[in-house]
Amino acid sequence: MAFEYAPAPESRAVVDIAPSYGLFIDGEFREASDGKVFKSVSPSTEEVLSEVAQASAEDVDAAVKAARKAFEKWSALPGSERAKYLFRIARIIQERSRELAVLETLDNGKPIKETRDADLPLVAAHFFYYAGWADKLDHAGFGPNPRPLGVAGQVIPWNFPLLMLAWKIAPALAAGNTVVLKPAETTPLSALFFADICRQAGLPKGVVNILTGDGSTGAALVAHEGIDKVAFTGSTGVGKEIARTVAGTDKKVTLELGGKGANIVFDDAPIDQAVEGIVNGIFFNQGQVCCAGSRLLVQESIQDELLDALKRRMSTLRVGDPLDKNTDVGAINSAEQLARIKALADSGEAEGAERWAPDCELPSSGYWFAPTLFTNVSQAHRIAREEIFGPVLSVLTFRTPAEAVAKANNSQYGLSAGIWTEKGSRMLAVAGKLRAGVVWANTFNKFDPTSPFGGFKESGFGREGGRHGLEAYLDV
Repeated sequence: MAFEYAPAPESRAVVDIAPSYGLFIDGEFREASDGKVFKSVSPSTEEVLSEVAQASAEDVDAAVKAARKAFEKWSALPGSERAKYLFRIARIIQERSRELAVLETLDNGKPIKETRDADLPLVAAHFFYYAGWADKLDHAGFGPNPRPLGVAGQVIPWNFPLLMLAWKIAPALAAGNTVVLKPAETTPLSALFFADICRQAGLPKGVVNILTGDGSTGAALVAHEGIDKVAFTGSTGVGKEIARTVAGTDKKVTLELGGKGANIVFDDAPIDQAVEGIVNGIFFNQGQVCCAGSRLLVQESIQDELLDALKRRMSTLRVGDPLDKNTDVGAINSAEQLARIKALADSGEAEGAERWAPDCELPSSGYWFAPTLFTNVSQAHRIAREEIFGPVLSVLTFRTPAEAVAKANNSQYGLSAGIWTEKGSRMLAVAGKLRAGVVWANTFNKFDPTSPFGGFKESGFGREGGRHGLEAYLDV
C-alpha cells in the first residue's frame, strides 16, 4: 500500500519580496527611463509577486556605459583581488540559500527540494570554482597573460534563473569582464536579489548590472555597440536571431539553445536504476530543461518490462504545491509555456502515438501538466523531433547499438544523451558516436562547475563550465 504524505510546506516567511523593483545600474536601483513596469507572477498560484521595471533602450545604454566605465578598474585588479569578491559572493549565496531557494520556487514554480538541493548548491559552487580561477588565468591553457574582452551582454532563460546567472556571471567576472545581464521576463526576482548580494559583497559599482524586461530589452542589449561579448541561453529560434544580429560585428558569441536528448537503454541495463534516470531526465524541473532526456530509446527485447516499471514509478510522482518538500513535479512556468506543451502533446495523439499519464489531481489555480508518456512514436512525429520543454516523454525502440546511435543522432539538436548498460566498453563505444555535447552513462542530469556543458548543431556553440568556460570571456 502507498503511504499518504502529510503536507510539509516550506515557510515563505524567510523571503521578503518588495512590492516593486527597479533596474540595477551602476550599483543602484532605479526606475525605468520611461517608467514602464510589468508584473512577475507565481506560476503555482497565479498571484502577483511583485512589479518590476521594464528596461528601455535608454536604460540598456546607461547600463552598458556603467559597465564600460567599471571595466577599466575591474580588469586592472590583480586576479587574486577579483577572486576575493567572487568568494564573498559565493559565501553570501550559501548563507542566503534558503531564502533564495524559496524565492526561486515562488517565481519559477519548480519544487523546493530542487531549488534547495540542486539549484542553490550549484550556484554557490560555480562562484567558488571560478573564484579559484581568477588568479590562475595564465595556467588555463590560453597562452600567457590572457586579457578580458570588456563588457559582456548576457541573456538568460526562466528554467534555471539563478543557476544560469551563475554560469554567465562567475566566469565573466573571474576573467576580468564587466556584465549587463537580462533575466527572463517571467523570472526576474532572483537576479534582483543577486544584485543585492553584489552590494552586500561590496562589489565595485557597475561591474554587474541587472536589466529586467521582455524580449525587446534583450534585443537592444545584444545589438548595443558597446557590448564585446554576447552570451545567451534559451530557444533555438531566438538564438538564430541573435546570431543574425551580431553577424559582421566583432562581438564574441556563445549560444546554448534547445535540445531533444536521447536516453538510450540497452537490454543489459539495470532496470530500476534506469527508470530513476529516465524520470530524473524528463520530469526534473517539469521537463523544462534544455538537456532533458525527452526521447527514450529502449531496446525492443526489454520494452515491456521497462515501460511497466516506468509507469509504476510515474504513478508515485507527487504533482502539486512546489513549496511542499514532498512535491516531485511543480508548476509549468507560464500560461504561454503550458499552451505550447498542450499543443505538442495533442499533436502526438493526432499523429497516432499512444498517450498515457498517471491519475493525478492537478491544483485548480496555476499552470499544471501531468507527467505524460507517449508510446508508438515514430521518428517522423513532431513529439519525437520538436523540443516540448515540458514533462512529456516520447518512447522509441531499437534492436542494435547501430540503430540506437542512428536514431539518437537523427535530430536537429545535439545537447545531451544518456546511455544505460552494464558494459563499460559499450558506454565508451556508443558515447563516441553520439553527436551530443554531454553524454551521461548510467546517470542523468549530473552537473559540476568543473565540467564543460554545451551543444552541437542547433543546440548552439561554445562551452560553459570548467576551464573551457573561461575561453568565451578571454581575448584568445
